[in-house]
Amino acid sequence: MTKKKIFWAGMILLAALAIYYCGGSPGSDPDVVYSNPSFRDHIQPIFTLNCSLYGCHHSTARAGLALLEGPAYQNLVNIPSTQEPNRMRVLPGDAANSYLIIKIEGNQAIGTFMPQGREILDEGYIQNIKNWINRGALDN
Repeated sequence: MTKKKIFWAGMILLAALAIYYCGGSPGSDPDVVYSNPSFRDHIQPIFTLNCSLYGCHHSTARAGLALLEGPAYQNLVNIPSTQEPNRMRVLPGDAANSYLIIKIEGNQAIGTFMPQGREILDEGYIQNIKNWINRGALDN
């Protein structure tokens, strides 16, 4: 493939992603907090936008924590953290003791906060993730 074709393929992909994620994906608005968010509609879009597309948690993610659509749920819920094995990445019903929340709020003892190298997540995103975990971290 020539450089020109690769460039245009990339531009088309970026345009499609922008239309999809900025054009009404329910989880993509950080100002909307849901009392009972669903993983598929509200939480996965947060991970996709902030962690897998533009971050570290893509298909070849460190510590096996790919947050792409498909493997994200299985890689998070009731899985021990690699940095703090006594803590679950997501402990259903207990956001305060879920390592994911500890990391995205910057309260971890080991490593850096997430998303690494970027601004902290919007408070609405964090609250939606907390609400999802506290409501049982369902795969819905």
